[in-house]
Amino acid sequence: MAEALQHNEWSGKTDGLPWMQRSLIAMFRVLPLWLFYGVMALVVPFYMIFNRKGYKAMYRFFRERLGFGRWKSFWKVYANHFRFGQIILDRFGVYAGKKYRFITEGQELIDELEKHPEGFVNLSSHVGNYEIAGYSLKPKSKRFNALVYAGETATVMENRQKLLTQNNMSMIPVKEDMSHIFELNAAVDRGEIVSMPADRVYGSQKTASCMFLGTEARFPLGAFAMAAQKNVPMLAVFVMKGGYSTYHAYVREIQCNREAKLRDQMTQLAQNFATNLEEIVRRYPTQWFNYFDFWKQ
Repeated sequence: MAEALQHNEWSGKTDGLPWMQRSLIAMFRVLPLWLFYGVMALVVPFYMIFNRKGYKAMYRFFRERLGFGRWKSFWKVYANHFRFGQIILDRFGVYAGKKYRFITEGQELIDELEKHPEGFVNLSSHVGNYEIAGYSLKPKSKRFNALVYAGETATVMENRQKLLTQNNMSMIPVKEDMSHIFELNAAVDRGEIVSMPADRVYGSQKTASCMFLGTEARFPLGAFAMAAQKNVPMLAVFVMKGGYSTYHAYVREIQCNREAKLRDQMTQLAQNFATNLEEIVRRYPTQWFNYFDFWKQ
């Protein structure tokens, strides 16, 4: 959890100059969503051509991990890039005031934990559109603190701040001096919610090897170590795009044997998360957005 939220093979930064992003938000206020989706459908092939590394990684994902044939894998890569484009557009649509419908499975898990005084850890991942839920789904009582990559454009960060503040949420940017670690721990100690990504290793040696889509993959231990050491509950939330303006949010409880040794608790939590992530990825294969060889991190 101490590493920057930026992978050495994936920048983590939204494309486009700030003025382009501001113009996009302005257009969203007067033009329908389907028009932007239509333009995205035409742009995607060019993006695939110039983003060869990402294209190859996704092709191997569909061929080797999910076992699709050559042509099906090719079309799935296109569908994946198109979905990613839609999700980016939806984020800017929210900045412009557009509304989306959320169907949540497992909301009672969050509601129950909010009744108790202790804080808890909420896991995110690079599937679907986790960010958009923060703009529409509000915590009922506890403050929500999200660990975020600090290198985004000013336009994105400003709009995030404005919308999250309205929903009793705050951002904790990753800092080079590692002070974000103390902020996260302090938030949990105050009985608040801490949100952290749990599916990418950013250079740390502190990892857990988990079975994921039939092969061992490394997952960062940071979030799982926090939950185990502080003996607080852990949830994972996956927010997946459904129809035109609909999202399906899946809330899952991530458990372990609390009587086990601390290290065993961490690895059990990591494997439980990997198992739940695999279930979602198999259900929504085109919404897997790790554009590098995940199994060779």
